[in-house]
Amino acid sequence: MTSTPPLITTSTELSKAQLAYLWIKERITSGEFTPGYRLVLSTIATNLDMSVVPVREAVRRLEAEGSVNFERNVGASVAMVDESEYRVIMETLGVLEGAATALSFAYITDRDLAVARSIIREMDESLANFDPKTFTQKNQEFHQILYSKCPNHRLTELADSEWERLNNIRTSSFSFVPDRARESVAEHYQLLDLIETSSTGRGIEEAVRAHRTATLETYLTNHWKTHRTL
Repeated sequence: MTSTPPLITTSTELSKAQLAYLWIKERITSGEFTPGYRLVLSTIATNLDMSVVPVREAVRRLEAEGSVNFERNVGASVAMVDESEYRVIMETLGVLEGAATALSFAYITDRDLAVARSIIREMDESLANFDPKTFTQKNQEFHQILYSKCPNHRLTELADSEWERLNNIRTSSFSFVPDRARESVAEHYQLLDLIETSSTGRGIEEAVRAHRTATLETYLTNHWKTHRTL
């Protein structure tokens, strides 16, 4: 492994273990450390100019989050994508996001809707030079705008937590089903139209859940077809 200068500068507010955690997590999230990539603690410690102890603590934290696997006598490696976990996260996110968006309905401002439409336009324009990772980031921004005004803060925290879990498994559904991206953009436009014309949040909750379910079902169907032909 070649030495890579850390992107995170030393801060008196962060412990060495926290710095190591953020450094490793950033590379996992960006895809620099791919699933199965071996994490050599001594090398990481050298890159960060610290001892192995805080790096080991950081790896243990990432293991608890599901981002890293650690095997005795083998060491640490970036966790592989768990399809069953992906299904659970998407189903859970659909429920939480749908409920939070419906409750946000009465508090969403014209400015919120304008920002959301701007994001959709960016997603739409990006289809010509499609990048699944960037598209997924914009997708998250779009949905978080719509549910962030939810008065039930616990609900928004849970939805944010599921998005974090989704990011931790380091996969974009759109990498495997790029055609779904165009459908997703169309559904985003429809969802905003629904929010602007609805008098209650009931239909909005159903629309958000259906939107999330459609992505999951498309991914699972494509995955089943792929493995059937192997």
